[in-house]
Amino acid sequence: MTPLAIGFWGLGGLIVLIAMRVPVGVALGSVALLGIAAIRGPYAAISAVGNLPYEFVAHWSLSAVPMFLLMGSIAYHTGLTGSLYDAARVWLSRLPGGLAVATNFASAAFACVSGSSMATAAAMGRLAIPEMLKSRYDPGLATAVVAVSGTLGSLIPPSILMVIYGIFTEQPINRLLIAGILPGVLTAVVYAAVIIGRCIHNPSLAPAIDEKVDWRLRLAALKSVWPTPVLVIFIVGSLYSGLATATEAAAIGAFAACVIAFAQGRLTWTNFKDSIKETATSTGTIFFVAIGAILLTRFLALSGVPKYLADAIVAWGLNETTVLIGASLLYLFLGMFLDPLGLMLVTLPVLLPLFKSLNMDLIWIGVLVIKYLEIGLLTPPVGLNAYVVSGVVGDKVPLMTIFRGLLWFIAAEVFIVVILIKYPQISLFLPDLMVP
Repeated sequence: MTPLAIGFWGLGGLIVLIAMRVPVGVALGSVALLGIAAIRGPYAAISAVGNLPYEFVAHWSLSAVPMFLLMGSIAYHTGLTGSLYDAARVWLSRLPGGLAVATNFASAAFACVSGSSMATAAAMGRLAIPEMLKSRYDPGLATAVVAVSGTLGSLIPPSILMVIYGIFTEQPINRLLIAGILPGVLTAVVYAAVIIGRCIHNPSLAPAIDEKVDWRLRLAALKSVWPTPVLVIFIVGSLYSGLATATEAAAIGAFAACVIAFAQGRLTWTNFKDSIKETATSTGTIFFVAIGAILLTRFLALSGVPKYLADAIVAWGLNETTVLIGASLLYLFLGMFLDPLGLMLVTLPVLLPLFKSLNMDLIWIGVLVIKYLEIGLLTPPVGLNAYVVSGVVGDKVPLMTIFRGLLWFIAAEVFIVVILIKYPQISLFLPDLMVP
C-alpha cells in the first residue's frame, strides 16, 4: 500500500473513531502512530512519540494558554466580573429585550477576561437567566442569549483557540488576538439587533420592566466594573503597542488579576487554589488533544495527503471562494459532532495546505475558523454551550427549548460569516495598524 493510500485510510479510521465517541486526543494520537509505523516502521513511530510532544509543549508561545486560563479563573473565582451584568442591566434594561441585550454585552465584557466560551456561558447563565425568568422572559430567548453570547469568548481576546491556531499555523499570535476584536464587536452588535428586533415584533418574549433608573444609579454601577477595563487595557494595550508578546501579555493579565483581587480583599487561599487547579486541568486537556494533532500532522506530511490535495486544488482550477464554501460546509457539519478544540485540530492539518496553496491570508482565515467553531458550539446534537446552559437551569427549561431559541442566532452567525468573507478588512484592519 502506498503512503498516500495509508494517509487516506488513516483519515477514514479517524472519522470512524470519532463517530464511536473515542476521545479526540486518543483518536488523533492512535491513528497518527499507527500510520507513521505503517509508512516508516515502528521505530519511527516511537521516535515521533519521544520528540514531537516535547517539542510542542516546550513551545514558548504556548505559555500564553495557562496564563490566560489562570487570569480567567482568578477573575471568576474572586468575583471580579460579577458586577458586569448588574451594570449592563442598569444601562440597557429600558430597551426592548433589555435584560437579554444586557446579558449579551456583559458576556462580551466577561469574554475579555475569560478566553473560554463555556466559562462565559456558565458564569453569565448563573447571573442572568434567573433574572430574566423572574421578569417573565421567554425561556427559549433567555437561555439562548446566554448560550450564544458565551461564544464571544472564542473570538474576543484573550482567546485560547486563537492562541492554539496561531501556534499550529505559525502566525503571529498578537496579530491574531487583535484581529478578533472587530469581528467580536460586530457579532455582539448583530446579536443585540436580533434580540431587539424579535422583541419589537413579539413583545411577549420580553415584557417591559417597570423600573426607575436615574443617572446617579447608572454612574454608581460603572464604578464597580473597573477591574475588567483595566485587565483589557493591560492585555490589548500591550499587544497592540508592541510592548509585549502574547505570552508576556498573558502573564501581565494573570498577574494584574491577582493584584486587583488581592487589593480588593477577594483573593483568598481557597479561591486561589481552586483557580490553579482549574487552570492545570484545562491546560492538561488542551495539551493532550494538541499533542495528538501534532502527531497527526506529521503522519499526514509523511503520507503526502496535504500535497496531493493542494495539487488537486490547482489542477481543478478551484478558486478562493469555492474552497471557502467547502471549508464552511465541512466545519458546519463536523461542528455538530465535535468539540471546538478537537474540530480545529482535526481539520487544520488537512485544510491548512489548501489555504496556503491559494495564498490566503491566514490571519483572516483564523477569524473565520473561530467563527465556524462558535457555530459548532450552538448546533445540535453536540452544541456544548447549550448543554452548559442546560446544566445551569436544570429542569426549568428543556434542552430542546434552548436549541429552538438558538435557531435565530445561528441564522445571524451565517450572516456574520458572509460579511467577514466578503469584507476581509473587518478582520485585518486593526492588525495592519499594529506596531511592527
